[in-house]
Amino acid sequence: MLDDSKASRTNRGGRRTPAFLKNLRGVKGWKEARAWLEWRGIEDIECIAPDQAGVARGKMMPSKKFISNTSLALPSAVFMATISGEYPEDGNGFTYPEDDGDLKLVPDLSTLSAVPWETDPTAQVICDLAHQDGRVVEFAPRNVLRRVVAKYAEYGLKPIVAPEIEFYLVHKNPDPDYPLTPPVGRSGRPIGGGQGYSIAGVNEFDELIDDIYHFSESQGLEIDTLIHEEGAGQLEINLRHGDPVELADQVFLFKRTIREAALKHDMYATFMAKPIQDQPGSAMHIHQSVVTLKGGRNVFSDEAGEETEMFRHFIGGLQRHVPNALIMLAPYVNSYRRLTQGGSAPVNTHWGYDNRTTAFRVPRSDPSSRRVENRIPSSDANPYLALAASLACGLIGILEKIEPDAPAGTAVNTDVIDLPRGLLEAVALFEGDAALCDMVGELFASTYAAIKRAEFETFMKVISPWEREYLLLNV
Repeated sequence: MLDDSKASRTNRGGRRTPAFLKNLRGVKGWKEARAWLEWRGIEDIECIAPDQAGVARGKMMPSKKFISNTSLALPSAVFMATISGEYPEDGNGFTYPEDDGDLKLVPDLSTLSAVPWETDPTAQVICDLAHQDGRVVEFAPRNVLRRVVAKYAEYGLKPIVAPEIEFYLVHKNPDPDYPLTPPVGRSGRPIGGGQGYSIAGVNEFDELIDDIYHFSESQGLEIDTLIHEEGAGQLEINLRHGDPVELADQVFLFKRTIREAALKHDMYATFMAKPIQDQPGSAMHIHQSVVTLKGGRNVFSDEAGEETEMFRHFIGGLQRHVPNALIMLAPYVNSYRRLTQGGSAPVNTHWGYDNRTTAFRVPRSDPSSRRVENRIPSSDANPYLALAASLACGLIGILEKIEPDAPAGTAVNTDVIDLPRGLLEAVALFEGDAALCDMVGELFASTYAAIKRAEFETFMKVISPWEREYLLLNV
């Protein structure tokens, strides 16, 4: 955020600073963008778009070139690659484009913000993907989420979300053959587990957390709360509720921010679902409610404050379709190590009131804030796709009037695992759910499924320590 001294120098003569210059995320057009960049002395712009994994892809350019409205493009293959940089084979409805034509990067100027960890004055802007003729790129993650939100709008509804993101701080680990270990905090001792909600645990990383807050404020990102979770060096950041696309943007930028802050303090921040053996996994819990487009009334509560049919049907949709959408909520082989019996993660589709062992928890709230928390997604998920999947399942439930089962009143995370146990099973269920694939788009569904199959084949090429430990001399 710009300091007062620079603001006073910029506004000599008592001229009032326009609101959009003060508000980091208030730019609405190219004229305002030019003024925004000049006012801050920005030299470079990062034009970024999330790929299927949620990784920032794009180009950096001088700000003068950016505001000249230059054409931006990236090869379409960039957004069809696996997490390891390989490409899927044709088949099962997926066909790789022969020409690998360029896709246009269309800057969303409302996301223009500073990049506070760069030494030179730098800004970033999230871009949408479009074909050269202006058509929307259906398989782009940001567009997938927009498609689901638009489906709600067709019925006069608007979803509201609030994500919670867990992550681990770990020692730098340049050699992937060695397990990850917890970092050393300000006390000089390695961080231990069992520090849930510990203020002392948070204080171990005071300076790093200060940088996270500073970097976030500089980008216009709002943190609601920050806590220490159960794992050794595991933290959680909660975001304020709001529009799904805007909140997905925030999670996308927060991940970059937290990684950069950690590197500044000579450690890694990881959003792997299960980074350390025998430690809890990391989740991205999603709080969801639905309001009317006109008036903003929460449709989960009636005028008397009681639960509505839409509320029950939303939960019913989550119960029936989330197992089929799991590939968008738990996207990697590592994700399924988190979804095991007896851990802190859910293993089935039970729901309950303020029951943290269920997949779908209804927190205590007043009727106007009635919501459903989806506790299945892992923090390694692309936020655009996780939100799209969860909201799509809820909307299918509303449209098909799916009734949920009875709420669970006891611990249910030690029950039989009802969710897919691995990547290929999850892909098959995803492709077999016609209603879900229609909701997120057939082109995206076939592309994403192909990418996940390719990632599994890459994983199968690696021999694990478990195999060397138990098979090498015994079989």
